[in-house]
Amino acid sequence: MQLFRTLDQNEAALVGWGVRVLLLAAEGGEGGQRIAERLQGFGGLIETEHDEFAALEVLQSDATGFGLFVMECDPFGGLAAGRRVMSMIGRAGERTRVILISREVAVQTFPEEPAQPILLRSPLSAVSLRVGFEHALRERLVYQAA
Repeated sequence: MQLFRTLDQNEAALVGWGVRVLLLAAEGGEGGQRIAERLQGFGGLIETEHDEFAALEVLQSDATGFGLFVMECDPFGGLAAGRRVMSMIGRAGERTRVILISREVAVQTFPEEPAQPILLRSPLSAVSLRVGFEHALRERLVYQAA
């Protein structure tokens, strides 16, 4: 006997429904636009910044907070720039999960400690972004009973 369990694809795709995401990407960059579209497809509410310091100001001054900060590192100087931004985030980083995307990432990492960034290799695949997104928001997920 074989049993099949079908998944409602519309509900399965919305892992981060309503989570606010701050995306730091180069202005006019095709990669940033693609990342934003994919994050919206997962249910995220995307706000995009094109300057490191503007993104830091938004993260630190927004009282309602963001659930996720995503940075496309290569246009800003690579993975070192991403780590520099992580150190400048300060207290906002304690409540915001971070995903850094760079060509310099040899091995994608999904750390258990919330203070550590998730590192994804560029060019970004839809699967790696989804896994990183779900990993970052794993404490926020609410499982719906079938």
